[in-house]
Amino acid sequence: MAKIVTMGEIMLRLSTEGNSRFVQAQNFDVCYGGGEANVAVSLAGYGNDAYFVSKVPSHEIGQSAVNALQRYGVHTDYIARGGNRLGIYYLESGNSMRPSKVIYDRANSSIAEAEASDFDFDKIFKDADWFHWSGITPALSDKTAEILKQALITAKKYGVTVSCDLNFRKKLWTSEKAISVMRPLMQYVDVCIGNEEDAELCLGFKPDASVLSGKTDASGYHKIFEQMLNEFNFKYVVSTLRESYSASHNGWKALIYNGKDFYESKHYDINPIVDRVGGGDSFAGGLIHGLLKWNEQEKALEFAVAASALKHTIPGDFNLVSEAEVLQLVGGDASGRVQR
Repeated sequence: MAKIVTMGEIMLRLSTEGNSRFVQAQNFDVCYGGGEANVAVSLAGYGNDAYFVSKVPSHEIGQSAVNALQRYGVHTDYIARGGNRLGIYYLESGNSMRPSKVIYDRANSSIAEAEASDFDFDKIFKDADWFHWSGITPALSDKTAEILKQALITAKKYGVTVSCDLNFRKKLWTSEKAISVMRPLMQYVDVCIGNEEDAELCLGFKPDASVLSGKTDASGYHKIFEQMLNEFNFKYVVSTLRESYSASHNGWKALIYNGKDFYESKHYDINPIVDRVGGGDSFAGGLIHGLLKWNEQEKALEFAVAASALKHTIPGDFNLVSEAEVLQLVGGDASGRVQR
């Protein structure tokens, strides 16, 4: 089994019941999640040795977050304990033309105030095969950005393959700050994942495509993929292409480029969406698993897109599907018939 390390923040998620609005809420549904934690859960579900690196408080809420990961097979050996709080986010699930809303309450969380001394990166990466991170992690604080840089330097020292999901979050930092931090970190990245907005706001690239106008023709990405690969020497550049017809109806496909060949996945029509939070993370988890298992960009991309399509049908942040279930969808069985 491959040893895969992810690093980031896990948060307490408080979501309104059904499609209720925040102002209606009398109760919140509780679960845990966060970009790289979600990726780790996906990878553990496919049978990999997935390790999550973070810092959480030593009190019961921090332990509950750790328990949520352990429940689904993620190794938590490298999670440091301490600090004052676990980050929280509130989710109001949209429907039809009303979009979902997220409110963050994550300032001064344990991971945002962590120190490099909290982590033994030589131990973490010495026998690792893959390291995944996202643009959310360096956006948490200047401290976290510096810790991530040390993690990347150590990962490359041990020859670990590195993937990054650009994941721009405008509620965490500006595009100018993101570009200043993210571009220097790209020298450590082998596989770059991001949609058209991420490429522009994190790295300064502008593809000839617009998700808002519904123009997601993959050909609009070819030139920008070539520019990104040439500038940063990535092994793969990957983008999801989401067509948002409404909050509850999306089109979903993806594109990958290895410096020689472009490959566009099959298209999925997802309607109705149960929960799209974690959709990009489930894609990243599927892509990493696919590249490690088959080392073919076509197979890896089809697996990732199918895995993410399935995530949209599952409540919560985590994509709780098996490899066999994903392969069944890749094979064309999208009927949803009862399995007896």
